[in-house]
Amino acid sequence: MMAVYSGRGLHGQTVEAIAAMIFSGECREGDPLDVSVLQDRLGVSSTALREAMKVLTAKGLISARPKLGTYVRPRSDWNLLDGDVIRWKFAGRPDHGFLRDLHELRAIVEPPVARLAALRRTPGQLEELQAALDRMAEAGDAGDPGAVVEADLLFHRALLAAGGNELLVRMEVVMGAGLAGRDRLVHGSRDSDDPVPSHLAVLDAVRAADEAAAEAAMRDLLAKAWNDVERLHLEGK
Repeated sequence: MMAVYSGRGLHGQTVEAIAAMIFSGECREGDPLDVSVLQDRLGVSSTALREAMKVLTAKGLISARPKLGTYVRPRSDWNLLDGDVIRWKFAGRPDHGFLRDLHELRAIVEPPVARLAALRRTPGQLEELQAALDRMAEAGDAGDPGAVVEADLLFHRALLAAGGNELLVRMEVVMGAGLAGRDRLVHGSRDSDDPVPSHLAVLDAVRAADEAAAEAAMRDLLAKAWNDVERLHLEGK
């Protein structure tokens, strides 16, 4: 799993611009990328463009071969467990299959994490979970979808940490990017439900050290989350 790209300035903007071309479908799998045309279009130096290409190559999006030049790699080569790749995928309006894949990944990871959290959470971690839930409630009352998304991310990150498994904590890069994208779709809709009760059920079970209840509450939360996605999908047809 690769870390989320944190480039800023002209270099970072160049990475983002080329990624947008790929994920919007402007540049499709197998399409050549003319470096000189890109440089003129983006108005960047050859050095900035070369460094941006290195980032995108490391993420599996592009490659370069003798005689073929630089081209967009097949989707099967993309590093879909990379936080930036997930973020770019959501920026391009993810298809229903991608949302389903994300849901299935969460269903595999998060219910067992909730069970572990019920066993291993510390008083400080319980406070972090409660603080995230409080922020979620305040954001909902204020009608601020962006703040609801941020609070939701804080809650799930805190839960991963409370699970006490260092490898599972590393899933935060993937889960965080995917959850943020999904949340922006759901919580930004007019008919979005209050997310606090389902999260509170998880926290109550974790606080009570009830492993089975924590796992079941997380499964219920995820079922509700998927129902929200399905509803939006049907509305968009």
